[in-house]
Amino acid sequence: MITITDIAALAGVSKSTVSRVLTGAGYVNDETREKIEKIIKEYGYQPSESARSLSKKTTNTIGVVVPEIDNSFYSEVLNGIGQIVDENNYNIIYFNTNNSIVKEEKALQMLKAQRVRGVILAAAVDYSEPEATENLKQLLEKINAPVVLLDREIDGINLDKVVYDNFGSAFAATEALIKAGNKTIGIITGDLNLKHARDRYEGYLQAMNRYQIPIIEKYIMHGDFMTETAYSLAGKMYDRGDIPDGIVSCNNRTTLGFLRATRERNMKLGREIAFVGIDHIDVLDIIDYKYSYVSRDTVEMGRIAMELLIERIRNPKKYRTVKIVPYELFLKGAEKKMR
Repeated sequence: MITITDIAALAGVSKSTVSRVLTGAGYVNDETREKIEKIIKEYGYQPSESARSLSKKTTNTIGVVVPEIDNSFYSEVLNGIGQIVDENNYNIIYFNTNNSIVKEEKALQMLKAQRVRGVILAAAVDYSEPEATENLKQLLEKINAPVVLLDREIDGINLDKVVYDNFGSAFAATEALIKAGNKTIGIITGDLNLKHARDRYEGYLQAMNRYQIPIIEKYIMHGDFMTETAYSLAGKMYDRGDIPDGIVSCNNRTTLGFLRATRERNMKLGREIAFVGIDHIDVLDIIDYKYSYVSRDTVEMGRIAMELLIERIRNPKKYRTVKIVPYELFLKGAEKKMR
């Protein structure tokens, strides 16, 4: 009878590599896996009962997949997740996809191989195409563990999720500028291919319409949630000399890009231009920078996501849960423009 040692010799790999293929525990590249599986099939190898039992076991590990681990928002979310993980004696493994769907797919495949107890997923893209959504659905099903979506809504995938009131936060930011007396208000949007970016843009539009403030196309700057893009857009706005009374910024990185362009031109918030951003930025508080913003409790958002996952692990048949994290408005004078 052929043994694992024999299979390893025939495939030119180590016994541990063969074991990873047999148990599904750990990563093996596709070419090597196919070679080993071909030998197993050719020689009719049957694993022992103990090996079959081992392959069915799950670990005490939670997998977390985020698109931007260097973004302070996700750092704070991971802090919240980690608190609940520690309280409940789980282990945790993080994957950073850099907003790449290819890296996200690889991360999910590796989590399957690791036999995790559950997954928290902040998707890299919006999965607006049916084919892409179906591919993701199949990947998540193959993990064979509960999944909670974080800060994302994906049509056609009915999972527990924790999301932010994106529409409401942008509406509140715009409304604050309007109530402060600003008559022309622009926005630096996020990537409008993403649903949460579209929701924030819609919040801005609805607030402008509600208060009958004209929407001026040249003041709508289409960004992508990235600092450098916002810096470039704001710089071009300043350099052409046609500046709105106020600006809404749609996330923390956009705010940083806008503030950099503003500082380089010796302009100040609350004096030459009014401003309200979405997302809190800790470092600006540390240096006592007076900017106005709409924020959410990001650490608590992570805690809620992990609590939802534990509930699903303990009760797989419970009804789907959607948690909406509320926003809070912090006005520090930047929402006003000196006249």
